Amino acid sequence: MEKANIKWDELGFSYQYVDNIYVSYWKDGKWDEGKIQQGDRINISVGATALHYGQECFEGLKAYSTKDGEIQLFRPDMNAKRLQDSCRRLLMPEIPVEKFIDACKQVVKANEKYVPPYGTGATYYIRPFVIGCGDNIGVGPAPEYLFCIFGIPVGPYFKGGFKPVSMTTAKYDRAAPHGTGAAKVGGNYAGSLLPHKIANEEGYSDCIYLDPATHTKIEEAGAANFFGITKDNKFITPDSPSILPSITRNSLLTVARDYLGMEAIEGEILMDDIDQFTEVGACGTAAVVAPIGSIYYKGKEHIFHSKEEAGPVITKLYETLYGIQFGDVKAPEGWIVKVK
Repeated sequence: MEKANIKWDELGFSYQYVDNIYVSYWKDGKWDEGKIQQGDRINISVGATALHYGQECFEGLKAYSTKDGEIQLFRPDMNAKRLQDSCRRLLMPEIPVEKFIDACKQVVKANEKYVPPYGTGATYYIRPFVIGCGDNIGVGPAPEYLFCIFGIPVGPYFKGGFKPVSMTTAKYDRAAPHGTGAAKVGGNYAGSLLPHKIANEEGYSDCIYLDPATHTKIEEAGAANFFGITKDNKFITPDSPSILPSITRNSLLTVARDYLGMEAIEGEILMDDIDQFTEVGACGTAAVVAPIGSIYYKGKEHIFHSKEEAGPVITKLYETLYGIQFGDVKAPEGWIVKVK
């Protein structure tokens, strides 16, 4: 298929119009079959619970063009299951895993000309979401729900691509204990807008969120998960019930252990022990793997490897995961789903 007239290597991480979206409605206790529709607009009631009470959740995954011309999804079953977890938390009907994956495939096929070619470094970002809609004004679950997916071609999440970014620690909390931190809901991100803005104004790419109970332990790195490489070559990432369970983070644990032969650990990371790491990074579907060159905390700048270039271990983690996603490195069984 002839590709859209896009300068793929100049793409950033921003919205742009594509031709088709997927839409499915839940009504009278069941989901309809769902279908592809043209345009990028949906209509909902002014009384929709998504607008007033935040009854909505979403996902993010990508489609990748391989060297041999195929298009593939990376671990979409994990996104489907996480969306189910988020829906349960907000009393919304779950999307069956098979329906979720099929809908993602439909969106990719319907917008194939927007899927960046292999070798450009760009990917096709897929955004599924579920919202409470229908006519409602009382605080309670919606009478109807909408499951929608759109996708757009994107470049790097952070400006400059795979280069170290600088972060500071936030005085604000990302999520509350026993709250919705482990669910991918919009309210978590709305609350992060102000601390992100403050970090940018102070010259940082984003901020590190500490645990809300004690403000002593690292939880997340902006809109991504955090990880560090210790001086004795261990891969450590925070473990907390209020952290979003990232598919990329889960994958890096496997890559570190099975591909790089490292000890991979999920555990507490005290901010006061941050200097145990020689390299640190952020990871997520959008960011993939982003090296963090420095973190500012309590009047001191902690530098990891270098502020100018990524460290050797993070580089290897990135190259291995990137290779798996684009089909250049053999993936663990079940990680790749072919679209065509």
